[in-house]
Amino acid sequence: MHVGDLGGRTFLVTGANTGIGRETARSLAARQAKVFLACRSEARARPVIDEIVAETGNESLSFLPLDLGDLGSVRACAAAFLATGEPLHVLINNAGLGGRRGLTTSGFELAFGTNYVGPYLLTGLLLDRLRESAPARIVNVSSGAHHDASGIDFDAVRRPTKSITGLTEYAVSKLANVLHAQELARRLDGDGVTTYALHPGVVASDIWRRVPWPARSLMKLRMLSPQEGATTSLYCATAPELAEQSGHYYDDSSRRQPAAAATPQLAAELWARSAGWVGSGSV
Repeated sequence: MHVGDLGGRTFLVTGANTGIGRETARSLAARQAKVFLACRSEARARPVIDEIVAETGNESLSFLPLDLGDLGSVRACAAAFLATGEPLHVLINNAGLGGRRGLTTSGFELAFGTNYVGPYLLTGLLLDRLRESAPARIVNVSSGAHHDASGIDFDAVRRPTKSITGLTEYAVSKLANVLHAQELARRLDGDGVTTYALHPGVVASDIWRRVPWPARSLMKLRMLSPQEGATTSLYCATAPELAEQSGHYYDDSSRRQPAAAATPQLAAELWARSAGWVGSGSV
């Protein structure tokens, strides 16, 4: 693909002020896409937007406030985007956290609520706009760590993080991202909206910023750069050859087999419970 080949296409990228999301937004802007950067901090996002505009000459970048752990914030973000009247050709659910413990504002285990429940609701609220904008895509940035989850304890995801490192819960949240893409593909079949889940590689990004320093420095020695980590996200979001593919899992820009726990049955149960949690059964 050449520079400028995304002109007229609108993308929404969550967590786009740092790490993989920032590099994803930068690459899309360089190809003249219109990009909405949905981030927690406007103070941190504005300098990134200014930098990308200066670098690419593309001024079609906009900020949207979004805290995925607060479902009120998710609803406000979706409403703000819909109010622009813009089409939405690609939603990239990129934002996430790992290695932290706690409970979200909306009462979910921290990783599960931020990495899955928030994106589930945001996606649901934007589905009609995606359908209207078809052909459109939904890209969930998951992780190879989802292979470490044997399933989902639906009671545990409503309680504070139990493990010391938070990595057990992180794996569950990333399994949920894969299941979400699978169930969306089933529900959107024939609507012109395709879905993807992916492992970006083990990337030296801010997702690990709360991991204690000695461990964090060692972890980052063998990690990919954020620019390298954005490659598979961009592939799923823009590759013409994936236009008829939906619901699959990708790693290193190649389709891979997801974990054995990623079954249609669990995907359907997760969807039903999620709809109950967020009060959006119609999505």
